[in-house]
Amino acid sequence: MAFEIIMPKLGVDMQEGEIIEWKKQEGDVVNEGDILLEIMSDKTNMELEAEDSGVLLKITRQAGETVPVTEVIGYIGAEGEVVADNVASAPAAEPAPKVEEVATVEAPVVATQAPVVHEGGKVRATPKARKVARELGIDLTQVPGTGAKGRVHADDVENFKGAQPKATPLARKIAADLGIDLASVSGTGFGGKITKEDILAISAPAQVKEVAAAPVVEAKLEKVLPEGVEVIPMSAMRKAISKGMTHSYLTAPTFTLNYDVDMTNLMALRKQVLDPIMNKTGMKVTFTDLIGLAVVRTLMKEEHRYLNASLIDDAQNIELHKFVNLGIAVGLDDGLIVPVVHGADKMSLSEFVVASKDVIKKAQAGKLKAAEMSGSTFSITNLGMFGTKSFNPIINQPNSAILGVSATIQTPVVVDGEVVVRPIMGLCLTIDHRIVDGMNGAKFMVDLKHLIENPMELLI
Repeated sequence: MAFEIIMPKLGVDMQEGEIIEWKKQEGDVVNEGDILLEIMSDKTNMELEAEDSGVLLKITRQAGETVPVTEVIGYIGAEGEVVADNVASAPAAEPAPKVEEVATVEAPVVATQAPVVHEGGKVRATPKARKVARELGIDLTQVPGTGAKGRVHADDVENFKGAQPKATPLARKIAADLGIDLASVSGTGFGGKITKEDILAISAPAQVKEVAAAPVVEAKLEKVLPEGVEVIPMSAMRKAISKGMTHSYLTAPTFTLNYDVDMTNLMALRKQVLDPIMNKTGMKVTFTDLIGLAVVRTLMKEEHRYLNASLIDDAQNIELHKFVNLGIAVGLDDGLIVPVVHGADKMSLSEFVVASKDVIKKAQAGKLKAAEMSGSTFSITNLGMFGTKSFNPIINQPNSAILGVSATIQTPVVVDGEVVVRPIMGLCLTIDHRIVDGMNGAKFMVDLKHLIENPMELLI
């Protein structure tokens, strides 16, 4: 029996993934755990491992293609096993299903119609399928599963019990348009599911022509681009950034507070701890590490809890966090990604240095796991190394705020009535006004500024 390879859903917001490269080719022997292919998920590259052993029988989606989550991209089975072309490839004439409809739209499946029962009589089934089966009094061992490896889904249980025959949404629509009773149609799809071809096959010739004939469209002239213009498709990462930033910008009413911070003492502290931390961890402490830890310490104060919060339930409730998962924006050649240091509030300086370097290196190598780029409660972004004096960072939703770090510039300032030159850094705090008021944002910045200018408190 051939097993499906599907585009996995690796995050709550993931709707599609781009195939970067197949590591195995058709005919190759595959062992469970082998790397099959590399995919681009939202903002990071990930390697997909084989869940079964066998031979890579067929690749249905090629490198460079963007595929909706849970769609079949290949098959693994026994040597010599044949996967039919008309089963392994979705009909081009049918529109691509929306993500939330994937479970009900006919998908290319090669599996036995009988449910897969493991040792002990346990059937492969989703929790929802088991719940529906209990409620309807259905024996799961009698329900054909259409999921990967014969897994039974809730739709399989409902279809097994339901009065209506199993049919694809397109088949149901065409049958309704033509006035055809689905009960009179024999399905040729997997598990006896009725497809559009089954409906069209029994329709009157005139009706078939009306439904199946492609509309006549006047040929359009190919658009001629001016010399020097190139059109390229937007990458999966840029699509994710575009969607996220647009949602944040149009959803949250924001404003930015700008502060100048004297870096004299922080620079001195970094110089003092540079060698000890290098000897202990093998890693160099950066100003981003020190500033990040200062942010974490400030966020843990009760009076700043709304800076470490999220809006939930369609902005009807506020989720307050008693911990800090700090997101650190990392710029890549083709986009921006925000890996997360989880549990940063419980870390010492050396522990934070190790944790931040780990996720940043993974981000730069495209090796982040889904959990390592989600769950942030506050984020920071640093453009100081490019000489940026001030900017308005966009909030990484669902955070309520983001801190932008600008360049440190030697600046004349007045100290005790005298003009002296000090290294002054700009900080830019963008806050979501739905959760945080200007006064609360300013109080946070006053405390953060004090901690950075008196950094020995970080080590206490």
